[in-house]
Amino acid sequence: MAAEIVNPRSDSNTDSTTSGITDEPFDPAFALHRGGKMAVQATVPIRDKDDLSLAYTPGVAKVCSAIAENPELVHDYTWKSQVVAVVTDGTAVLGLGDIGPEASLPVMEGKAILFKQFGGVDAVPIALATTDADEIVETVVRLAPSFGGVNLEDISAPRCFEIERKLQERLDIPVFHDDQHGTAVVTLAALRNAAKLSGRGLGELRGVISGAGAAGVAIAKFLLAAGLGDVAVADRKGIVSRDREDLTDVKRELAELTNKAGIAGSLADALAGADLFIGVSGGTVPEPAVASMAPGAFVFAMANPNPEVHPDVAHKYAAVVATGRSDYPNQINNVLAFPGIFAGALQVRASRITEGMKIAAANALADVVGDELAADYVIPSPFDERVAPAVTAAVAAAARAEGVARR
Repeated sequence: MAAEIVNPRSDSNTDSTTSGITDEPFDPAFALHRGGKMAVQATVPIRDKDDLSLAYTPGVAKVCSAIAENPELVHDYTWKSQVVAVVTDGTAVLGLGDIGPEASLPVMEGKAILFKQFGGVDAVPIALATTDADEIVETVVRLAPSFGGVNLEDISAPRCFEIERKLQERLDIPVFHDDQHGTAVVTLAALRNAAKLSGRGLGELRGVISGAGAAGVAIAKFLLAAGLGDVAVADRKGIVSRDREDLTDVKRELAELTNKAGIAGSLADALAGADLFIGVSGGTVPEPAVASMAPGAFVFAMANPNPEVHPDVAHKYAAVVATGRSDYPNQINNVLAFPGIFAGALQVRASRITEGMKIAAANALADVVGDELAADYVIPSPFDERVAPAVTAAVAAAARAEGVARR
């Protein structure tokens, strides 16, 4: 499977409308997506009967028999160790929400070509016609023999936590929910460099996260594991704290880990004197709340397309500002992490992706910035050719160090 960056079918049947779907004027997004963004491409030629007999029958039978006798050979003689399943149920797609499996496919195809473009990893989009957690788990388990890893994508919380956990328990290949861990890795990388720029350690910082969904929960846990001093997480009803009686199991666990300062009330209450704001929720944070943050604060407002704090406002009060958008400096984009993480894991045939591997990915990503570190450059561009090799190497080394590598 090759993810073609230039759509080989993009020039077919095009006209001045959006693929005939509406009568609106030409839209380049529809033109690019016409026919899909991917194609299957052979890696060996079939020019004559000799090639055919090697690639298919009878030659293929020898390889099949060898794998049947020694299943580990599947990694050497098929694409298994080089391909990832990108799995979704279409319930939490970008900023669109629950739009269903068919409507999620353009995003899953996009994810797959990012795997190829930025990590050299082949990926197959798989959109499932079920939202039942157990059905998703059973389906992926049955598909797993064909893949070297599973990237869970755009599955709504709290089901995403259960699905990932159960798959990790049942499979001996990496299972990674990118909305959680990819976001957390890139956030930590940016935060490490922001803290370095300000001459502070992570342990000196108190953070506030807006959003207690998949990304918010994962970021909070990951930053605390990396040494962040404290963090409070806010959902729509206010700060997630132990005295609340309306918490899900996931949020109850989060309440035990976070908010050491014991802050009660709203997001605005938590921001007073805080050193760090991380937005993964949408909505708008009032300017007075941003102004109440500590001097030299960091604002990572990552909602798309509208950051929780507009950069123009954030720059009035913050020393470092990051968003999820490509048209502002310091874009916190998952594509900086997941291609290299999977490439490193597949390279060593890792059985899973550990916390140490994710920490290694974040550190490697932060180190790419190097001596160029500045307030408008705490995280590299996705197009920086140093990123994927650095993350890949760091993840592979960490997998070996943690004993989950099989070669």
